[in-house]
Amino acid sequence: MPPRQRPPKPLGTITRGTTNPNRLRRVDRWLAGPQSFRLRRAGDPLVVDLGYGAAPVTAVELYTRLRTVRDDVEVVGIEIDPARVAAAKPLARPGLSFRQGGFELPLDGRRPVAVRAFNVLRQYREDEYAAYWDEVRGRLAPDGIFVDGTCDEIGRRSSWAALDAGGPVSLSISLRFGAFALPSDVAERLPKALIHRNVEGERVHAYLRALDRAWLDAAALSSFGHGQRWRAMCASVKADGWPLLDGPSRWRLGEVTVAWEAVKPG
Repeated sequence: MPPRQRPPKPLGTITRGTTNPNRLRRVDRWLAGPQSFRLRRAGDPLVVDLGYGAAPVTAVELYTRLRTVRDDVEVVGIEIDPARVAAAKPLARPGLSFRQGGFELPLDGRRPVAVRAFNVLRQYREDEYAAYWDEVRGRLAPDGIFVDGTCDEIGRRSSWAALDAGGPVSLSISLRFGAFALPSDVAERLPKALIHRNVEGERVHAYLRALDRAWLDAAALSSFGHGQRWRAMCASVKADGWPLLDGPSRWRLGEVTVAWEAVKPG
């Protein structure tokens, strides 16, 4: 009888695992909003919450929010720490499950239409993220998307890079009104690919400075609310030639998305 083969070791390392309820509501709103077309037309409505942390609350929330888009969605929470997987198992239900793994995505050959990894790669070295990006991109379904993002502890400041099978597509910033002085306050929550690039001469630095200038220029609109001021800021940077990929319906939420080419590392 041939020796029994051990399953491959999960790809990645155990992260701190800190999380909070509603921490990822901003990116979930984006996935269930302008990106919902991906889930609606998917042959296999499979979504992964990669590295959900010490508590499975974000995976449960993702499942609940995406069910409003498609009620047969299947969310799989993947964690590299077996103790975290065991702790999450009691919350499993039809359409929501948990398994041990890493960036190799142990899905029995299935290809997810969306993979969300938040506050995961920020804990890796800067020379590591690109290989993990490639690993996940190569496992996406046609028209699938990989979201690599970071946010603060309660989800007031958030940003994420979106990638498809061809590579990075966009950078989104989403801020809670009243929780920042300048849009560039999000700098410490940029994805790993950009967080060390917010320096003079880099594209992302120029973009954040452009947002700041437009935000300050729109100060007179503050009396009409932060939302009006944010929309004016976005309209201004778009008029200046920054390739924004969204419009007022997203801007009013304190969100703005720009093409990756405009902010990619130099």
